[in-house]
Amino acid sequence: MVAVLHVRAHRKILDKAGTRALGSAVKLTTLRFVMRLWTVHPCYLDPAGLVALWREALLAQQVVRGQTTGYRNHPQLVRFRKTSDPLGCVAQYLQSVYEEAVRRGYQFDNTKIGSQRRREERLPETEGQLRYEWLHLKQKLSRRNPQFYQQCLRVELPEPHPLFAIVPGAVRDWEKTKGIDLAV
Repeated sequence: MVAVLHVRAHRKILDKAGTRALGSAVKLTTLRFVMRLWTVHPCYLDPAGLVALWREALLAQQVVRGQTTGYRNHPQLVRFRKTSDPLGCVAQYLQSVYEEAVRRGYQFDNTKIGSQRRREERLPETEGQLRYEWLHLKQKLSRRNPQFYQQCLRVELPEPHPLFAIVPGAVRDWEKTKGIDLAV
Protein backbone atom coordinates (compact mmCIF):
# COMPACT_ATOMS: atom_id res chain seq x y z
CA MET A 1 0.00 0.00 0.00
CA VAL A 2 2.88 2.36 0.76
CA ALA A 3 4.27 1.88 -2.76
CA VAL A 4 0.88 2.70 -4.29
CA LEU A 5 0.61 5.87 -2.25
CA HIS A 6 4.18 6.75 -3.19
CA VAL A 7 3.42 6.37 -6.91
CA ARG A 8 0.24 8.43 -6.54
CA ALA A 9 2.18 11.25 -4.87
CA HIS A 10 4.77 11.19 -7.64
CA ARG A 11 2.05 11.19 -10.30
CA LYS A 12 0.51 14.36 -8.89
CA ILE A 13 3.86 16.14 -9.05
CA LEU A 14 4.69 14.89 -12.54
CA ASP A 15 1.22 15.43 -14.05
CA LYS A 16 1.50 19.17 -13.55
CA ALA A 17 4.59 19.40 -15.74
CA GLY A 18 3.55 16.69 -18.21
CA THR A 19 0.13 18.07 -19.03
CA ARG A 20 1.48 21.50 -19.91
CA ALA A 21 4.15 20.00 -22.14
CA LEU A 22 1.86 17.66 -24.09
CA GLY A 23 1.37 19.97 -27.05
CA SER A 24 5.05 20.45 -27.87
CA ALA A 25 6.61 17.29 -26.43
CA VAL A 26 5.05 14.65 -28.67
CA LYS A 27 7.15 15.15 -31.77
CA LEU A 28 8.35 11.58 -32.06
CA THR A 29 9.20 11.67 -35.73
CA THR A 30 12.28 13.75 -34.99
CA LEU A 31 13.58 11.45 -32.26
CA ARG A 32 16.11 8.73 -32.97
CA PHE A 33 14.37 5.38 -32.42
CA VAL A 34 16.16 3.19 -29.91
CA MET A 35 14.16 0.59 -28.02
CA ARG A 36 13.95 1.19 -24.27
CA LEU A 37 11.63 -0.84 -22.08
CA TRP A 38 11.90 1.12 -18.87
CA THR A 39 12.23 -0.46 -15.44
CA VAL A 40 10.87 2.76 -13.93
CA HIS A 41 7.11 3.10 -13.49
CA PRO A 42 5.42 4.66 -16.55
CA CYS A 43 4.12 7.53 -14.39
CA TYR A 44 7.63 9.05 -14.47
CA LEU A 45 7.63 9.41 -18.25
CA ASP A 46 6.72 12.69 -19.88
CA PRO A 47 4.09 12.60 -22.65
CA ALA A 48 6.62 11.92 -25.42
CA GLY A 49 8.26 9.23 -23.32
CA LEU A 50 5.00 7.44 -22.56
CA VAL A 51 3.94 7.43 -26.21
CA ALA A 52 7.39 6.17 -27.25
CA LEU A 53 7.28 3.45 -24.58
CA TRP A 54 3.91 2.25 -25.89
CA ARG A 55 5.30 2.03 -29.43
CA GLU A 56 8.50 0.34 -28.30
CA ALA A 57 6.69 -2.23 -26.15
CA LEU A 58 4.37 -3.02 -29.09
CA LEU A 59 7.49 -3.52 -31.22
CA ALA A 60 8.93 -5.79 -28.50
CA GLN A 61 5.73 -7.84 -28.63
CA GLN A 62 6.14 -8.27 -32.40
CA VAL A 63 9.79 -9.27 -31.95
CA VAL A 64 8.94 -11.88 -29.30
CA ARG A 65 6.21 -13.24 -31.60
CA GLY A 66 8.82 -13.56 -34.38
CA GLN A 67 6.99 -11.08 -36.60
CA THR A 68 9.94 -8.79 -37.34
CA THR A 69 13.42 -9.19 -38.74
CA GLY A 70 14.91 -6.32 -36.75
CA TYR A 71 15.59 -6.08 -33.03
CA ARG A 72 15.60 -9.88 -32.59
CA ASN A 73 18.74 -9.76 -30.46
CA HIS A 74 18.04 -6.45 -28.75
CA PRO A 75 19.48 -6.42 -25.20
CA GLN A 76 16.32 -4.85 -23.76
CA LEU A 77 14.50 -8.12 -24.49
CA VAL A 78 16.87 -10.36 -22.50
CA ARG A 79 14.90 -10.20 -19.25
CA PHE A 80 11.65 -11.08 -21.06
CA ARG A 81 13.14 -13.93 -23.06
CA LYS A 82 14.55 -15.55 -19.89
CA THR A 83 11.05 -16.22 -18.60
CA SER A 84 8.87 -19.24 -19.29
CA ASP A 85 6.31 -16.93 -20.97
CA PRO A 86 8.06 -14.04 -22.77
CA LEU A 87 4.95 -13.00 -24.69
CA GLY A 88 2.87 -12.99 -21.51
CA CYS A 89 5.46 -10.81 -19.79
CA VAL A 90 5.47 -8.30 -22.64
CA ALA A 91 1.65 -8.26 -22.56
CA GLN A 92 1.70 -7.59 -18.82
CA TYR A 93 4.28 -4.84 -19.37
CA LEU A 94 2.07 -3.28 -22.06
CA GLN A 95 -1.00 -3.49 -19.83
CA SER A 96 0.65 -1.28 -17.20
CA VAL A 97 1.70 1.24 -19.85
CA TYR A 98 -1.87 1.23 -21.15
CA GLU A 99 -3.26 1.82 -17.65
CA GLU A 100 -1.00 4.85 -17.18
CA ALA A 101 -2.08 6.21 -20.56
CA VAL A 102 -5.75 5.82 -19.63
CA ARG A 103 -5.11 7.54 -16.31
CA ARG A 104 -3.72 10.51 -18.27
CA GLY A 105 -6.64 10.55 -20.68
CA TYR A 106 -4.71 9.22 -23.70
CA GLN A 107 -6.39 7.08 -26.35
CA PHE A 108 -4.15 3.98 -26.63
CA ASP A 109 -5.65 0.89 -28.30
CA ASN A 110 -5.51 -1.97 -25.79
CA THR A 111 -6.65 -4.47 -28.43
CA LYS A 112 -3.04 -4.41 -29.64
CA ILE A 113 -1.94 -6.12 -26.42
CA GLY A 114 -1.49 -9.86 -26.87
CA SER A 115 -4.08 -12.15 -25.31
CA GLN A 116 -1.63 -14.02 -23.08
CA ARG A 117 -1.43 -12.16 -19.79
CA ARG A 118 0.33 -13.14 -16.59
CA ARG A 119 -0.94 -11.57 -13.40
CA GLU A 120 0.90 -13.24 -10.55
CA GLU A 121 4.61 -13.39 -11.30
CA ARG A 122 6.84 -10.34 -11.16
CA LEU A 123 10.24 -10.33 -12.81
CA PRO A 124 13.29 -9.64 -10.66
CA GLU A 125 15.22 -6.53 -11.62
CA THR A 126 18.18 -5.04 -9.82
CA GLU A 127 18.24 -1.83 -7.84
CA GLY A 128 21.34 -0.88 -9.83
CA GLN A 129 19.39 -1.18 -13.08
CA LEU A 130 16.54 0.90 -11.69
CA ARG A 131 18.94 3.60 -10.43
CA TYR A 132 20.83 3.64 -13.74
CA GLU A 133 17.64 3.98 -15.78
CA TRP A 134 16.42 6.75 -13.48
CA LEU A 135 19.61 8.71 -14.16
CA HIS A 136 19.29 7.97 -17.86
CA LEU A 137 15.66 9.13 -17.93
CA LYS A 138 16.44 12.32 -16.01
CA GLN A 139 19.22 13.10 -18.48
CA LYS A 140 16.78 12.68 -21.39
CA LEU A 141 14.15 14.80 -19.65
CA SER A 142 16.64 17.57 -18.88
CA ARG A 143 16.98 18.10 -22.65
CA ARG A 144 13.54 17.12 -23.92
CA ASN A 145 11.22 18.48 -21.22
CA PRO A 146 13.01 20.70 -18.66
CA GLN A 147 9.81 21.44 -16.75
CA PHE A 148 9.04 17.74 -16.29
CA TYR A 149 12.70 17.17 -15.39
CA GLN A 150 12.46 19.72 -12.57
CA GLN A 151 9.57 17.75 -11.09
CA CYS A 152 11.58 14.53 -11.29
CA LEU A 153 14.37 16.03 -9.21
CA ARG A 154 12.09 15.65 -6.19
CA VAL A 155 12.22 11.84 -6.55
CA GLU A 156 15.37 10.15 -5.30
CA LEU A 157 14.48 6.60 -6.32
CA PRO A 158 11.40 5.95 -8.47
CA GLU A 159 8.94 3.12 -8.10
CA PRO A 160 9.52 0.31 -10.60
CA HIS A 161 7.22 -0.68 -13.41
CA PRO A 162 4.60 -3.01 -11.84
CA LEU A 163 6.04 -6.01 -13.72
CA PHE A 164 9.31 -5.80 -11.80
CA ALA A 165 10.27 -6.72 -8.24
CA ILE A 166 13.46 -4.90 -7.26
CA VAL A 167 16.27 -7.01 -5.83
CA PRO A 168 19.78 -6.01 -4.74
CA GLY A 169 22.32 -5.88 -7.52
CA ALA A 170 24.24 -3.80 -10.04
CA VAL A 171 23.37 -2.54 -13.50
CA ARG A 172 22.64 -5.50 -15.78
CA ASP A 173 25.36 -6.80 -18.09
CA TRP A 174 23.10 -6.34 -21.12
CA GLU A 175 22.68 -2.61 -20.44
CA LYS A 176 24.57 -0.28 -22.76
CA THR A 177 25.84 2.40 -20.36
CA LYS A 178 28.02 4.45 -22.71
CA GLY A 179 27.10 8.07 -23.20
CA ILE A 180 25.16 8.45 -19.96
CA ASP A 181 26.31 11.13 -17.56
CA LEU A 182 25.87 9.40 -14.21
CA ALA A 183 26.20 12.74 -12.40
CA VAL A 184 22.79 14.03 -13.57
